[in-house]
Amino acid sequence: MPIDVVFLEPSFPANQKQFVRALHAVGARVTGIGERPKAALDGDVAHWLSHYEQVGNVTDVGQVGRVIEFLQERIRVDRLEAVIEAHVMCAAKVREAFDIPGTSVRTTFLCRDKPAMKEALRQAGIPCAQSIGSEDADEILEFANAVGFPLIVKPRDAAGASGTFRCDNAMELAQTLQRCRVGAGGSVAVEEFIEGHEGFWDTLTIDGQVAHEFVCHYYPSVLEAMRTRWISPQFIMTNRLDQSGYDEVKAMGRKVIETLGIETSATHMEWFFGPKGLKFSEIGCRPPGVGAWDLYAAGNDFDIYREWAMSVVHGRASQIPSRRFSAGIIALRPQADGHIHGYEGIDEMQARFGRWVIDAHLPSPGTPTQPVEAGYMANAWVRMKHPDYDELRRMLDTVGQTVAVRAG
Repeated sequence: MPIDVVFLEPSFPANQKQFVRALHAVGARVTGIGERPKAALDGDVAHWLSHYEQVGNVTDVGQVGRVIEFLQERIRVDRLEAVIEAHVMCAAKVREAFDIPGTSVRTTFLCRDKPAMKEALRQAGIPCAQSIGSEDADEILEFANAVGFPLIVKPRDAAGASGTFRCDNAMELAQTLQRCRVGAGGSVAVEEFIEGHEGFWDTLTIDGQVAHEFVCHYYPSVLEAMRTRWISPQFIMTNRLDQSGYDEVKAMGRKVIETLGIETSATHMEWFFGPKGLKFSEIGCRPPGVGAWDLYAAGNDFDIYREWAMSVVHGRASQIPSRRFSAGIIALRPQADGHIHGYEGIDEMQARFGRWVIDAHLPSPGTPTQPVEAGYMANAWVRMKHPDYDELRRMLDTVGQTVAVRAG
């Protein structure tokens, strides 16, 4: 008998269709709930779905709950899945209301609320930055005086570096709190700044056990990358995961998963390593963004979306990552805001490294530029792979020095 899986928002962003494809491929009967009309669905998505319901807002518990109630009169809803940060809490609350298996409201809350997350992990002995969550400017200033600057201020439930600020003194902190509407209804997470190298550890976890895992490194740190135009930032997935240097990260990640009660889910955990040792940063109970899964697939000769679907539908893994390649992305920033005029160095890049290029995005001349803080895939980018991690990093550095995006 087929497993009935309801999937939130099968059409946006674009890679959402891959989750639907994979669920269909492993034998699930897939119902989509989304915000666009059924007639506007991509042809492939429409084919893979057995049923579709439109709602006004996929983060509205009431609207999604009414669809589930309607569906449960007709089918047995075995799973309700969401893989976008903004959607996961709605999915968890609806699961709980309708007794559907999956990530709990408690776990979802702890994976979204930064201060609550860190408090739970500190109690379990996991090293984290000192932090506070507050809507009181005086309380935050007291924390700042005790911990010292610099401090990091971010929304309590943001994904990645979205809306994140570094404050180096009391004036910058006051300006940031005003910008975040603290004292006027806004609430933020404020954290000790941790110096060191930044990376992330991602998994597919089944019944609380890690079935697949991957480690990536940022060059430079995300906050610096999102604040500095001249940098062509990278992140690279290593294929050296079995080396002993990653044992501490992997052990910490497993303890985080156990402490937060993560069962069958994709996870995305950020970490720092520096003078104070290895420190946990944050975790999401969802896949990573910025196309990281595409790098995992390209570097490991396997379909990671299918593996996610296997974990959800059948509760097991079915493929073994090859670890043949490291794979990475480099963001290529326009030298100015405005509109893209053209590119320099593309032919040289292709001549030197073409066999190792996975894909590239080079917006056509006339395309408006996006701000630096919009992220790694906001403007031009190139993704590459190579069997040797250090060689891949050298190649990506060379691309950043060779390719220029002219705009103005």
